[in-house]
Amino acid sequence: MLLADIVSTAQNFVTVLYYVYLLCIIAYILTSWVPLPYNVWLNRVQRFLYDVVDPYLRLFRRMLPQLSVAGLGLDLSPIVAILMLTVVYRVVLIAIGAAN
Repeated sequence: MLLADIVSTAQNFVTVLYYVYLLCIIAYILTSWVPLPYNVWLNRVQRFLYDVVDPYLRLFRRMLPQLSVAGLGLDLSPIVAILMLTVVYRVVLIAIGAAN
């Protein structure tokens, strides 16, 4: 019974961590598309998102070339990063469940 509680708690922790980081990636993408007016708090939020998400995205930017469409650069690294994050999330959940 105690082991089942530990496994359930670990799975819940990994799930919450996954969704929070996914939300950070999506917020980073949206704030990079929309020019926001300068505000101290908005600047802090943008800086936080940059510090948290950009190192992860840089891993994929090194491997993927930037796609140039009609003179505009299209960065596909967030899509690949989200897919990879989902794959790792599922593998971790399976590994935690298999430990039961």
